Amino acid sequence: MAVKWTGGHSSSILCLNVNTEGLVASGAERGELALWDGGGTLSGQLQLPKTDDVTSVVFSPRHPTRLYTSHGETISLLDVRSLKEPVERFHVNEEEINCLSVNETDNFLAAADDSGAIKVMDLDNKKVIRSLRHSNICSSVAFRPQRPQSLVSCGLDMQVMLWNLQKARPLWSANLQECETEEDNPQSAGQFFNPPLAHSLSVASCGNVFGCGAQDGKVRIFRVTGVKFEHELEFEAHSLGVSQVLCMPEAYWLLTGGNDGKVLLWDLSSIIGKQQKSPAKSLQRRKAQAPVSTRKDGKLNKAASNEHARVLPKLTIEHGEKVNWISCVEIKGSKRVLAVDQSSSVSVYPLLEL
Repeated sequence: MAVKWTGGHSSSILCLNVNTEGLVASGAERGELALWDGGGTLSGQLQLPKTDDVTSVVFSPRHPTRLYTSHGETISLLDVRSLKEPVERFHVNEEEINCLSVNETDNFLAAADDSGAIKVMDLDNKKVIRSLRHSNICSSVAFRPQRPQSLVSCGLDMQVMLWNLQKARPLWSANLQECETEEDNPQSAGQFFNPPLAHSLSVASCGNVFGCGAQDGKVRIFRVTGVKFEHELEFEAHSLGVSQVLCMPEAYWLLTGGNDGKVLLWDLSSIIGKQQKSPAKSLQRRKAQAPVSTRKDGKLNKAASNEHARVLPKLTIEHGEKVNWISCVEIKGSKRVLAVDQSSSVSVYPLLEL
């Protein structure tokens, strides 16, 4: 049974983030922002100007008191010790921002928007240094841990892209619709009616593995090797679209939230962890043993595409409502999953498996 954190919002909560000290930020429709301590006590509220929906909240990895928020086309930097007027405002995107990401060295911020643009700001000089682009709405962007100049993104153009800040063009991209043939998966013909629009991605702490959730209910796991990435694993996760994926601090544990009202915990360590020690060597081994999982045409071989039949969730949370965002926080030594939906409260579930 979920514990509910209430009183922070009057509108639907759209996003969550947790800083290194366990402080939780939540952003909602109509410009509402709230801060909670790990126990669910409300510790701050702010009404952002113009009442644009707060679509993304991200704490600085190095400075836990700095909170970046996106509302409409604006990014506001807030100081959580004194939640008043924004310390700074940036207006670099031309359309509504969907996702923010700050790299681990706290010198670059990426903002993905409805036009498909990803604006990358140098936070020291307060200038846009790169403008990257999808051909449709860019729904999610994330800097890679241990690679402060590298980031991945996905969008409603069904593209997943790998970027380096030295270049304006992607180093590598994959079209999710081309990752399977009908021969490999007879149900793929149904993707015409339910295409794999990419909604969310998250990068594991190693920086080389990331997961992507899409409208077709599947989660796809990719491994970065140098300047490209391989399609390593794919599995059916939700009966409706996957709205959120979150890589846990534990190696290759993944949380997913879906439009089917479920939050699921996955342990992929036995599958992905096999290649953890040396990606280069494991790649050579796989080349010797079997066809590489992503060929130039982007199609997945049968061995990899059938892998999802063996992937089952370790924990199923019947949340009951379409999930807008998920996060994880440690309270008194035990982990809790935070989930938000169309309501104005945060639902909190124990994670007994970890």
